[in-house]
Amino acid sequence: MGSITIDEDLMDASGLIENEQVHIVNNNNGERFVTYVIKGERNTGMICLNGAAARKVQIGDIIIIIAYGSMSQEEAKTFKPMVVFPDSNNRIV
Repeated sequence: MGSITIDEDLMDASGLIENEQVHIVNNNNGERFVTYVIKGERNTGMICLNGAAARKVQIGDIIIIIAYGSMSQEEAKTFKPMVVFPDSNNRIV
């Protein structure tokens, strides 16, 4: 088990909600795993892996956080994904 704590500003920008299931991809070591989101303190840039998930990522690793949704084919045709590219301090650019 584990979780990922994410700055509430980043959650708002990306449309993530607390307890939502997310997939984490570590670009540095190739690890991939599934966990859930915990709301972090706003305006801190916090992205922190907790519990067993913390063993899969080192401080400074670049990760991708992916959330999926279900929708009809019609909805999918007009759906625009939310993509956030924070700076090196996890602040919204």
